[in-house]
Amino acid sequence: MCQPWSVTKTPVCVVGLGLIGGSVMRAAKAAGREVFGYNRSVEGVEAARFDGFDATASLDDTLSRAADTGALIVLAVPVPALPSMLRHIRDVAPLCPLTDVTSVKGAVLTEVVAAGLLERFVGGHPMAGTAHSGWTAGDADLFVGAPWVISVDDHVDPHVWTQVMHLALDCRAVVVPARSDEHDAAAATISHLPHLLAEALAVTAGEVPLAFALAAGSFRDGTRVAATAPDLVRAMCEANSAELLPALDRTLSLLSAARDHLAAGQPIAGLVEAGHAARIRYDSFSRPQIVTTVVGADGWRDELAAAGRAGGVLRSALPTPDSRG
Repeated sequence: MCQPWSVTKTPVCVVGLGLIGGSVMRAAKAAGREVFGYNRSVEGVEAARFDGFDATASLDDTLSRAADTGALIVLAVPVPALPSMLRHIRDVAPLCPLTDVTSVKGAVLTEVVAAGLLERFVGGHPMAGTAHSGWTAGDADLFVGAPWVISVDDHVDPHVWTQVMHLALDCRAVVVPARSDEHDAAAATISHLPHLLAEALAVTAGEVPLAFALAAGSFRDGTRVAATAPDLVRAMCEANSAELLPALDRTLSLLSAARDHLAAGQPIAGLVEAGHAARIRYDSFSRPQIVTTVVGADGWRDELAAAGRAGGVLRSALPTPDSRG
């Protein structure tokens, strides 16, 4: 049932119709894809159907349809739900191309290997979201211009990678190729650590009389992600603890040094100026377009990993041996 890699409009099966999965479903449909999905919550299914989408609460029916159509299965469930979900896929639709939208890649890869589905799996992570959850939080425009990581680990099949690339581009994201371990180290610093800092800031302010009454832009910006459902925050942070711990240690070290300076009546220029400089570097960070790599050619995974590491992105589909004639 595997689709040729020259076919860009592979049907899409979304498993989990929350914020990210629901947004993938909306964006894929807007791009002209055949898309259908499963959600455990009957309320979520009814809401999706009310909005005109093809959704069901029957996982077996969804996966059977995916197997019959050769659909690209998109796993959009929290990490703790992956083992049982992957077992179902192994039993019903083991030949379907498979990707995910989970915010950690190493933990997902481990579960995919345990389920015996590595050959057809390419990890993914759209770097987009809001503090809201559930079907109603979804938005077809959520991924516009957002980085969408697609893994280029050594096992990755070029045919499946191409299908995932086309899906991300159809969702109007920019594709960032990366290895799973490098993704997790980066995500710890720019996604998971900010969640912990936001929680700590919210708790600290909540213990100070008058703080909430005076809170404005800085507090709102600094605590926005603290409004995320706690179970989702726990799932992402705990699943990436190996990479999050050193990032957290580094942050605590910086804050501890700043505290010591304040306690001694000394300036905190070191942290403030270094932080300001780092933020300015981010604002001017270059994202050159990757255009010459041929997916499936010798060394293509290493080439894409190096390009992604240097800030390179895909804004249009890369060539394959078939497309070059």
